[in-house]
Amino acid sequence: MAEAMVKLEGVHKRFGQLEVLKGVDLHVQKGEVVCILGPSGSGKSTLLRCVNLLEPPESGEIFVEGQDICKGPGSGTGEQSWNLDFVRQRVGMVFQQFNLFPHKTVLENVTLAPRQVLGKSRAEAEEKAKALLDRVGLSDKFDQYPERLSGGQQQRVAIARALAMEPHVMLFDEVTSALDPELVKEVLDTMRELASEGMTMLVVTHEMGFAKEVGDQVVFMDGGVIVEQGKPADVLDNPQQERTKKFLGLVLGTS
Repeated sequence: MAEAMVKLEGVHKRFGQLEVLKGVDLHVQKGEVVCILGPSGSGKSTLLRCVNLLEPPESGEIFVEGQDICKGPGSGTGEQSWNLDFVRQRVGMVFQQFNLFPHKTVLENVTLAPRQVLGKSRAEAEEKAKALLDRVGLSDKFDQYPERLSGGQQQRVAIARALAMEPHVMLFDEVTSALDPELVKEVLDTMRELASEGMTMLVVTHEMGFAKEVGDQVVFMDGGVIVEQGKPADVLDNPQQERTKKFLGLVLGTS
C-alpha cells in the first residue's frame, strides 16, 4: 500500500483531567474521503484539530505526506517542534461557524491568506479567488460583505477560502450543522465535487446520506476511541458493534 496521505498513530489528547483522544490510529490514503461519525463529545472535532495542529496531541504521531508534523525541522520541544508551516501549506480546514471577516468583502476574505502567507500578488490572488468563487457558484458575490449572504453562501466562501491555500488535504468539521436544512444541499454539493476531483478529505458529519454516497471509509468514534470503521455500506447498513448500532438507530430513527 502506498504511503498514507494522513496517518495517526497512538494519538492522545487531553484537556486538563479530561482525556478526549485515547490512542487513535487512522490511515487515510490520497484521494480518500473519510467520514467521521459519533455522538457529541466523542473526540471527532478534536481529532481534526490535531491533524492541523490547532490542538497538538500530548503523545502519538501524526504524519501528513510522510512528514511527522509534531516533529518539525527544529529540535525543540513543545510548540518549537511543531511543523506549523508545513501543515498550513498542506492542510485546509472549514469549521461549523463560517469565521469570515465581516469587514472584508468576499473577495478580500478569500485573497487575504494567499497574499500574506503564500506571498502572492494581489492580481494573482484575485484571479485564483475569482476562479474558486465561480467554482462554488458565487461568481456574482465578489464584492458582497458576509452579512449580505445566506449561511450556505457564507460556508461556500469559507470552502473557497480554504482552497485558495492550495491544500493537499481538506478537513470539514460539521460544516452543515449550523445551516437551515434547505441550505445544506448546496454545501454538500460543493464537497461532492471536491471529492470527485480527488481531494483527500476528513469529514466530521451527521449527514448519513453524504457519508454513504461519497465516503470511502466511515469511522465511528465514541469515548475518544475508534469503535468501528470500514466501508460505508458495511458500517452504516451492517454495523458490528453494539455502540455503533445504538447510535445509528437513534440517528436514523430505526431503534
